[in-house]
Amino acid sequence: MVRKLVAQHGLRNIVIFVLSCGIIFAGLLIIWVSTFQIPSLNTIEERKVTQSTKIYDSTGKILLYDVYQNAKRTIIPFEDISQNVKSATLSIEDKDFYSHGGIKVSSMLRAIFVDITHLSFNQGASTITQQVVKNSLLTGDKTPTRKLKEIVLSLKLEKVLSKDQIFSMYLNEIPYGGSIYGVEEASQAFFGIDAKDLDIAQSAYIAALPQAPSYYSPYGQHKDALEARKNLVLKEMLRDGKIDEAEYKQSVSERVEFLPQSSGGIKAPHFVMFVKDYLEKKYGSDVLEEGGLKVTTTLNYDLEAKAEEIAKQYAATNEQNFNGSNDAFVAIDPKTGGILTMVGSRDYFDTKIDGNFNVTTAHRQPGSTFKPFVYSEAFIKGYTPDTVLFDVPTQFAANCPPDNFTSENNCYAPGNYDDKFRGPMTLRNALAQSINVPSVKVLYLAGIRDSIDLASNMGIQSLGNPNQYGLTLVLGGGEVSLLDMTSAYGVFATEGIRNPYTPIIKVEDKNGKVLEQMQTHPTQVLDTEVAREISDILNDNVARTPLYGANSVIYFPGRDVAVKTGTTNDYRDAWIVGYTPSVVVGTWAGNNDNTPMAKKVSGLIVAPMWRAFMDEVLKTVPVENFTKPIQEDSYDLKPVLRGKWQGGISNITQNPNVDPNIPYDSVQEVLSGGVHSILYWLNKDDPRGAPPVNPATDPQFNNWEYGVRQWASANGYP
Repeated sequence: MVRKLVAQHGLRNIVIFVLSCGIIFAGLLIIWVSTFQIPSLNTIEERKVTQSTKIYDSTGKILLYDVYQNAKRTIIPFEDISQNVKSATLSIEDKDFYSHGGIKVSSMLRAIFVDITHLSFNQGASTITQQVVKNSLLTGDKTPTRKLKEIVLSLKLEKVLSKDQIFSMYLNEIPYGGSIYGVEEASQAFFGIDAKDLDIAQSAYIAALPQAPSYYSPYGQHKDALEARKNLVLKEMLRDGKIDEAEYKQSVSERVEFLPQSSGGIKAPHFVMFVKDYLEKKYGSDVLEEGGLKVTTTLNYDLEAKAEEIAKQYAATNEQNFNGSNDAFVAIDPKTGGILTMVGSRDYFDTKIDGNFNVTTAHRQPGSTFKPFVYSEAFIKGYTPDTVLFDVPTQFAANCPPDNFTSENNCYAPGNYDDKFRGPMTLRNALAQSINVPSVKVLYLAGIRDSIDLASNMGIQSLGNPNQYGLTLVLGGGEVSLLDMTSAYGVFATEGIRNPYTPIIKVEDKNGKVLEQMQTHPTQVLDTEVAREISDILNDNVARTPLYGANSVIYFPGRDVAVKTGTTNDYRDAWIVGYTPSVVVGTWAGNNDNTPMAKKVSGLIVAPMWRAFMDEVLKTVPVENFTKPIQEDSYDLKPVLRGKWQGGISNITQNPNVDPNIPYDSVQEVLSGGVHSILYWLNKDDPRGAPPVNPATDPQFNNWEYGVRQWASANGYP
């Protein structure tokens, strides 16, 4: 009995203790909550200025952009805001704004559930009231205590202000991209009109922006996404009964013109917008706008300024001489992946050429600059730089007669840039001189799928399904970006090692805590010897002299610089990519609207500006030489793989017991078997294996052989 009384007494004490703790905790919570202050527009302004994200160059000293610097906002009365933009905003942001009490319980529960299950605390508030509160808080961190503050302040705000007053605060302070805050400033900046005069389509654009102002910016890279979200806003307005069917159709089809973007005190604008887009995707727009981030980038601002100056200078010349109004530069450190320069057009603020469009990230046809990836795959398969192919008229469509040298009616017989054919050529000379017919043959030998897989591993991710391509791929039939191409060429520079490009050295929060820091993750994606072979060819001034001349603009006496040019068949794009072991520079010239330029090779159009910039870049990197590849000179190689085309059967007459490791030019060798295409002497998928028993089983054999026989007969060979 005594034990029972003691147990009951102890349990009662525990209950009393727990209740007391609960009361104390509740009291402290009430006291803490009571300290929450209702935000005002003044405190919002002050906090955004002090907590603005700042983007610096690689030194951490040159400020490229302050997200809130020169911020523009004009506060206007609620009644001076167009009902169109009010309706559009409600439909896409908070349909129940005028009926809820500041929060949506269902939305909060869903956010809490996602946070708990993912342990991330990433889910943000969704009501307009909560967004007003969120934008006024000191911290951009998404933590449970911050969310509790949002809930409490939202409820308190709803008690002291009317719905119209809260909505007015939202529309007057929400960010619409860059330094534009509030609907009045957005109306003036985008359309040059007052907010009260916004029509339905203009309002839909403005309402589409707050979810991700940098991503959806009308001056950025994602105009298609902005258009899609604008149409979503209109669809929601129609569903909510805020517009009728006729207004919906008219607004969807209405062509809305945006005014030119203001400079806003920005340096390296294409690069900065590239970085902003990255930051917004990773950290969210609220942290970007007012998280106090310090972002140290990889940009070399001295080189960037020179590249911008050169881009403007040469674009003016090209526009006059070649009908090419625009150009772009990218420079990358291949040993880290750091982007050193990014010039997306001749002038970011030139509206005549849509200058804010970043051509370095746009997908265009690369012309012959894609050839090194295909040749690399051929070398991987066992072909050599000395392998001989015939540059002769060739029909590549197996269903077309071999004597049909046209590209009509599903036939394909490409020519060369000068409409000449050179007969037997080594792969070294064919690549160095950018000869098309042998290059198409190289793609067939290497394989389309394997060539695309290699290019993808090296950094070109945009080519997609190999089944959509034919043999034109080697001549630039796919679409890639200058940024990806320049980065992928970095694999050649580093002897096969891939370092993905990055614009970031370090991101710190407002307290100096490092949120992310550059960490290289090198991956060997190409055999070292193959990379050396490509660099050796692209640096071989003797091999490329027949195309460019001995003292061309791409020749650097006393210095190793590997270079490849490319021009699309329709002359819409001219490319050049060059590199040393420490830097890669890619340059593009053309027109943003994809209209063709004059029919000139890239050496005339784009090489001079690339050289002007490369001269500046080379001053910043050490003098380095490419490592020479191993020279294969064994008799174990088939004659056609070591530069012999006069026959495929080798007879060593000087010494039948000669050591096969002795270079073949040290003895007398007689070739027999006649002059044939390479498919006569080897199996394309196993070039170092046994020769084919019946070469004609290869679907390309008859067509290739026909062209070679015609050449041999015309040149006196049996």
